[in-house]
Order: sequence, then C-alpha cells, then structure tokens
Amino acid sequence: MPILEIAIVLFLVLLNAVLAAAELSIVSARPARLQPRADAGNKGAQAALLLGQEPGRFLSVVQIGITLIGILAGAFSGASLGAYLAEVLTGAGLPNSVADPLGYTVAVGAITYVSLIIGELIPKRLALQNPERLACVLAPLMMTLARIAKPAVWMLDASTRAVLKLLGEKDNQKDKVTDEEIRAIITEAETAGVIDAAERRMISGVMRLADRPVTAIMTPRLDVEWVDITAEPDVIRRKLLETPHSRLPACEGSPEETVGVLQAKVLLDAYLRGETPDPRTLVQTVPFVVETVGALEAMRMLRGAVVPMGIVVDEYGDMVGVVTGYDLLAAITGSGVDHQEGEATVSPDGAADAPHVIQRQDGSFLISGEMPVDELHDVLGVEIPVDGRFHTAAGFALAQLKELPQEGAVFTALGWRFEIVDMDGRRIDKLLVSRPPVLHRLKAVGA
Repeated sequence: MPILEIAIVLFLVLLNAVLAAAELSIVSARPARLQPRADAGNKGAQAALLLGQEPGRFLSVVQIGITLIGILAGAFSGASLGAYLAEVLTGAGLPNSVADPLGYTVAVGAITYVSLIIGELIPKRLALQNPERLACVLAPLMMTLARIAKPAVWMLDASTRAVLKLLGEKDNQKDKVTDEEIRAIITEAETAGVIDAAERRMISGVMRLADRPVTAIMTPRLDVEWVDITAEPDVIRRKLLETPHSRLPACEGSPEETVGVLQAKVLLDAYLRGETPDPRTLVQTVPFVVETVGALEAMRMLRGAVVPMGIVVDEYGDMVGVVTGYDLLAAITGSGVDHQEGEATVSPDGAADAPHVIQRQDGSFLISGEMPVDELHDVLGVEIPVDGRFHTAAGFALAQLKELPQEGAVFTALGWRFEIVDMDGRRIDKLLVSRPPVLHRLKAVGA
C-alpha cells in the first residue's frame, strides 16, 4: 500500500483546509471587531487588518496555494493511488481494460470527496462561525506565505488590476456601510437576544433622527401656546394658570415678535407674593433654530442652552414652531401601532405611547396627519419619496392631492388607498389607509 502517497495527499488536503479557512475568515472578519484586538497588541489581528486592506495580495497567495495543491493532489491520486488500485483490481480478476479506468476513477473520487469535506466545507463552516478568531490565528501564516511568494503575487495582482481596468472597474474600492446594513445587524442582534425590542427601537429611532430636519420633529406654530407679555397682568396670570406647560414662548403681541421663553412658575410665584413684575424682565433667552437645520444640530443647540427649548424660525425670522427635549425624545422613541380588539400595542420603530396609527380589524390603518413619513414607511412597508416638501402623513396627502382637501377626499398611491376622514380646520387630522379593492381580491385569490 502506498502509505507515503496517501500521507502526502492528506497533508495537501489539510493545507488546502488551512488556506480555505484563512481566505473566508479574513474576508468575513469585521474590522470593528479586529481593531480592539489590534489596539491591545494582538499581532494576528494586526496582520488580519493589513491583509483585509490589500485583498489582491492576500487572495493571490490563497489562489496560488490552492491551485498548486489541486495539481499535486491530482497527480498523486491519479498516478500513484490510481495505479495501485488498478493493480489490486487486476489481482482480483478484473481485466486491465476495466481495472485501469476503474482504479483511477475510484482514486480521484475518493480524493475529491475527502478534499471537499476536510479541505473545503469543514474549514469554511468554522471560518463563518468565528471569523475573527480564525483570522487572528491564520493571518500571520498568510503574511509569511505572501512574503515567500511575493514575485508571483505581484505578477498576479498586477495582471488582475490590468484586466479590471480594461473592464472599467476601479481598484481599491471599499464597500460603504449603509443604513440598511446597520438595521439588518440590529434586527439580527434582537433576534439573537443580544438586545431587546426596546433597545432596537431606540437605536432605530436615533438613526431616523439623523435624517430628519427640525421641522419634522417640532411642535408646529398652530399647536404652540404662547403668552403675550404686553397684555394686562390678569390676562397673563389666567393664561399661566390654564396652561399645562411649565414654560411658554414669550411674544410681544403676536408670535412674529417672539423674544424668548417665560417660566410659568417664576411669574406665578411673584403673583402669589403680591408682586406684579414686568414679564419682560423674567424672559429667558433661548436659541432660535433655523427651520432648515437638522434634528441633530437642533439637539446640539438645546444641549448648550439654559432652557431646553428652541424657537424654530423661517427665513423671514417668523416663528414656525418650537422644539424641546421632549420632541427629540419622542422622535427617537417614535409612535406605536395600536391594534384594536385589545391586542398588544406594537411599534415598528417606536414606543407605544400616544400612537399615531391604529390598525383596524380589516387590516386598514387609521393614521394621524402628524405621523412622520419615515414611520409611515415602516407601517405600510413602502418607500415614500421625500424631497423636503413634506415630513408628515398630512404633508404627503397634500403633495398627492395638490389642493386643500375636504373630508372624504380619496387618492391612491404606492399601492394603498388614502381617505381623508377628519379635518381640523384646514389641517388634515386623520387618514384611513387601506388596500384598494382590486388588491384585496387578488390577495384572496392567492390565498
């Protein structure tokens, strides 16, 4: 029995396994997980990061090794083991015309099977299960092989770049992490139990916040309570007693003349002491936030303010709304989807308090006009084109209708039927969103 040949073939298969595991582990390893190990002095992690930055050099080494192993394994299995099996079969009584091809076929088949199981599938499965760990172990070996085979590696890498250039592909392009990939990782972490649903909703809310302008999270001027500091003391006192808010925008006659914020408690305490101070002396300055800035920039401005409230103004300096820390928190936690018939309240990317949407028994949704369009996207599962003209479901409806609607107005968009079911003056308060009847029938037929 050709023990030496069998040992050589098994050695080649194991070497192939090392190369296969190194290839997949280094490619699959996440730099974010390798970097802390590299910063801690792990030489393997440092080597893995270097190889990941030069994929052409690394992959050339792997391909050279796997190709040579395949050639050598084929030569030994065919020439040595095949001939040995042919002799065994001839001794068993088979004619040479049958024993020779059968011996070669069995030898090649056996080596192929062992190579696939031990040399490819098992090491790649291990590399996928723990890529960073294997990458740290095998990267130094790959660096050594790269230095040994440097001339051949350079030639192959240069040839590859030349062909890619002819094909119009740019070299050294790095994949950028997208929002979709981050959300997929977050969802995977929730499924694996690494984070809970509330943490996932908060992280998703922070990601949404970065894409929102301040006008998408502010309290619009129509809903803002303000106090006229030029009014009589009795009028101001009554206003402060009736409002549920602890602070109000201070205006001189109208919201166009907003000068700051008035703390209700401070002025009411003075009234209780029998004093009648000039409200102007108690007005606190707050940041004036231009309506074109993003929500994150507004958060930075509020963080440095004495009073956590900002007056949002347009290009003419008129107040269009106010933004507070609570508005930012609400934008992160989002709004819930309230299911009827006592089912649990759920949310695609937000908390369950004060839901902007109620799912009805027939599958339709009763949606608040104030619902942000990104949350509407999560509920309906459609991509809503946003060009900066609108940020809410009501704004989306106005953009589609191109006129101020009446109750009962209907339009179809993105595979959904939208009906205006409630108007609050000139403002769209509630919309009923459902599938068009044709889609309902098609769904029923498919079921």
